[in-house]
Formats: sequence, structure tokens, C-alpha cells
Amino acid sequence: MTAKTQPVLRHVVSINDLTNKEIETVFDVAQSFLDELPDPRLSYRIGRSTDIASKSILATLFYEPSTRTRLSFESAMLRLGGDVITSADPATSSAAKGESLADSVRVVSNYADVIVIRHPRDGAARLAAEYASIPVINGGDGAHEHPTQTLCDLFTLKRKHKQLKNLKIAISGDLRGSRTIHSFVYALARFGAIIDPMAAPGMELPAHVHRRLKEEYRCELVSATDESGTVDAMYVTPDEPHQQSLFSGAEVDHSVIMRKKIDAVYVTRFQKERWADKDQEYPRIDAKFLKDSKYSHASVMHPLPRVNELDAAFDSDSRAMYFQQAAYGVPIRMALISLLLSLRPDRNLQKFENGFDSPKQPLYSQPRTFGIRCANKNCISHEPMEAQYVANKFYVINNGTTRLRCFYCENDIEHFVVGHRKQMWFAPDTSLFSRPGEPGFRDLVAFAAPEDAIAAGYHPKQTSKQSPPRRASA
Repeated sequence: MTAKTQPVLRHVVSINDLTNKEIETVFDVAQSFLDELPDPRLSYRIGRSTDIASKSILATLFYEPSTRTRLSFESAMLRLGGDVITSADPATSSAAKGESLADSVRVVSNYADVIVIRHPRDGAARLAAEYASIPVINGGDGAHEHPTQTLCDLFTLKRKHKQLKNLKIAISGDLRGSRTIHSFVYALARFGAIIDPMAAPGMELPAHVHRRLKEEYRCELVSATDESGTVDAMYVTPDEPHQQSLFSGAEVDHSVIMRKKIDAVYVTRFQKERWADKDQEYPRIDAKFLKDSKYSHASVMHPLPRVNELDAAFDSDSRAMYFQQAAYGVPIRMALISLLLSLRPDRNLQKFENGFDSPKQPLYSQPRTFGIRCANKNCISHEPMEAQYVANKFYVINNGTTRLRCFYCENDIEHFVVGHRKQMWFAPDTSLFSRPGEPGFRDLVAFAAPEDAIAAGYHPKQTSKQSPPRRASA
């Protein structure tokens, strides 16, 4: 008799922790809950409860304000028949006493079966997942990601348009500071949608998000100028053709893409908590804006809360989907909880334990007090209370050029110098990090600049021109 294997511990920190097939599984289970527990008046709302989670507890650990995310998770767990414990105000938690996030999640792991965390620091959810002994779900960490909001967004689009591939999605507002947008564009690219970015001035997608769309999801940023002289740019995936009319072999027919009507407009608020300048110019979406013929059948979405960027007068328009979108948060999160806790064995969904393969890139790690640090000052690795628990950890990315991607917040560092721990030299040759299998790779250390290496006692590496090799003595 073989020993029973323990279930694989899964976390959902990024939308990329779920495969496309697993996302579809979440949708299938969410739909089954809508079918089994309907509200007789509203088809998009859960109206009854079940008891399949009667032996389970959800902990919501929120270090930032939240209404929809926290309440929809708690509603989802209660609808499943489970219980909820919550820490919704950091001022009344041990964080106010200086307790680290790492210690908090280790303690809370003893009180519940799954944790939902929201935190103002980028990468906090990844740190929490490192130390928790139960599944961690990211409810939004800084400007990094908000994967469960993306599941709600994709489900809304799928229910309305039947598919995700070929959809043309316009995304308006703060694309730099919105964690929701970052998860959303990754998922749209993976499912073959066309992404039409309409950023507020100075709020374009962060460089590392743009780079990942291009290099990892094979998105090409194409542009064309219309009759008025306005430049329109969109992300498409030409090596996985969307529509036969859009592509001819590997060539993209820009004019056809630009003429395609918008299927959905995704509006986001100004993330003022992430910007020093609180009075920046910001676009407003209203009925007049949406009268343009290209939006004639476009669903209008918003993750909420809205401030002034989406006119309330539009609420009665048949294209307004944002309150329905918010309602889907309950069945989607019911599905995710039930899958992570294996509450539906009758549906043969144990394969949800697999997930993406481990990253193929080598992981470079060094003590927090030495060498290069994440350049993103809002990264959890810069949080003083976490000093004992974080390291300077980076994936070594080599796509033509070598760069370092923070393990926690996934921001990239392109420029650095490489030192040798034993021989105490440094050089600007970052390609040294692109050969992890070679002897001596573990002796390498990264510094942000030559001055940092010199301050640590390293000296510039002598080239062959500077120091000719010595001849062996007779």
C-alpha cells in the first residue's frame, strides 16, 4: 500500500501563478455556483449558500483599505458555509506594534485554512507566501498585481462575449500605478486579446510590464496614424494570429486592427496613493466620449471604486458592466477558495494542484545587507520590519541582454556591475550572469554601480591589455 501524498501547497500571488487551463477551471466552477445557488432576480448574483466549506476558515489580512475585495472574499467563504476571521485595520493589529508580515502570516496560518492579504508594499504577497503554511491569495500588493480582480474581469468578458481571444480591449487611465491593470494585461495577452492602451499623461505601463508583454507573451506594439493625425498603438500577438483578416503570415495589417471596433473599455481611477503629484491631468469617460461609433457595442468596465473618471450618468446605459463585474467577485472567489482547498472532489479538479512549472531562470540570492538591492523603493524588500526575513533575491533574465528581476515585486534592473567574491574584482560585463551552469557562478555578486563595489573592497578587473598574463617560470 503506497503512502498517501500530501496535496501541493498552492498560492495565487500573480495571475501567472495560474495556467490558462486553470483559469478556465475557475470560470467553470464559478458558473456552477451561479447555476446551483442562483438569485432568482439577478442572473449574475449568488443568492443562496452551500455547506461544503463548513470545516474551513478564511483569514483576511488587510493592511490597506478595501471594500469589494475584502467583503466579496468574506461573502464567498460564508456562501460556501465556512467561517471568516479578519484583521482589516493595521492600526488595531500587531503591525502597529512593529510585528513583521513574515511573523504575522506564520501565526495566522495556525488560525485559518487560507489567507487573503492586501498590503501597500509591492511584493508583500510573495513574501507572505514564503512564510505561510497555508495557501495565500493576493488581494492586491502595492502597484504589483491584483490577480483575483483579473479573474473577475476575464469572467465578465467571457460571459458577455463568449470568448477572450480576438477581443479588442481599450484600457483607460493610470496604467502605471494600477496593480489591477498589470495583472489584466498579462492575462489578456495570454488569451490572445488585442490591448489598446489609453494612458493618462505620464501614466503609461511600467517599463518592466511593457517588456514582459513583448518578450514573454510575444506581444507586438503596433501603431498607425488616423486621418486626424492621432497615433493609435495596440499590443497584438502576430505569431498567434487573431483573425485571418488581421494577419498575413507574420505581417500585421495595422489598418484592419485599427478599424476593428472596441469590444470593451476598461476604466481605472487615478491611484493617488501611489503618486506624489495629486493634481495630475486625468481622462474622464462619459456618455459623450462613448458616442464614438467605435464604442457602439463596447462593454464599459471598472474595478471600482470610481472617483470622477467615469460619469455616473452612464450607469443606466446597457453597456455599463461595472456593478455586474463587482457581483462576479463572489462566485469567482468561491471557485478559487474551493479549488485551493479541494472542496469539490466530486468534480475531479485535483489537477488544480499542478500549476505553472517552476521558473526556468536561475535565482540569484545574497544577504540583504550586501550587494545590489531592488531599485523599486516600494518593494517589500525595503520594508524595515522585514529586514530579518527578506534577501536580495533576483531571477536572472537573459533575453538578448542580461537583467535581474526582483523575486518579490518583479521589477527589473538592467544596469549593474558584476563582482567576484573570491578574487575581489568587478566588471561591467553583466553577461557573466547569463551562464549559471558554469563553475564559479555562485562566486559572483551584483552591485548597482562601480562605486558600490569599490566601497565593498572590490577593484576593477584587469583586462589583458592592462595586465599581460605572466609567463610560467622555468
